[in-house]
Amino acid sequence: MSATSPLQHVKGLPEVDAAAMRSVLGHFATGVIAITALDPESGEGAGLAANSFTSVSLDPPLVAFCVAHTSSSWPAIKRADTFVINILAEDQEHVGRQLSVKGGDKFAGLAWRPSPSGAPVVENAVAWIEARVEAEHIAGDHVIVVSRVQHLYADGRSPLLFHRGKYGRLHITD
Repeated sequence: MSATSPLQHVKGLPEVDAAAMRSVLGHFATGVIAITALDPESGEGAGLAANSFTSVSLDPPLVAFCVAHTSSSWPAIKRADTFVINILAEDQEHVGRQLSVKGGDKFAGLAWRPSPSGAPVVENAVAWIEARVEAEHIAGDHVIVVSRVQHLYADGRSPLLFHRGKYGRLHITD
């Protein structure tokens, strides 16, 4: 057996730029979340869709997600005392698309109910996590938002996935 690198035969690797990053990282399937709150200044619903979400700690209960610096929705969500991270169900692609669009009334036709603290829980989401900002960390063109979990719920249905630039569904075989 030779101790050669598995990449020795690869020539002409692309430069690491935004397009290459998006292409390669798109091979990692993620769930789709909708982060929702009521803007305390306007009383209106504010929301955004994201696919960068992870558990951080069980004790204390912390999760994290990333938001682009260019997000026009994050400032309104951040102003709220609490917000909800909704894990979208496999049939909620329309919610992900609606909350991904810049501007407009993102809550038009969107059914929701209040969380224990009053933040919007998207109707029929697979799971929801009510949280508050614990810390923010600047990371390139995004901010990593670490959030302390206040309340949470899941119903066991299958989530909406995002893979290689497209929405998809989880197919589990026994």
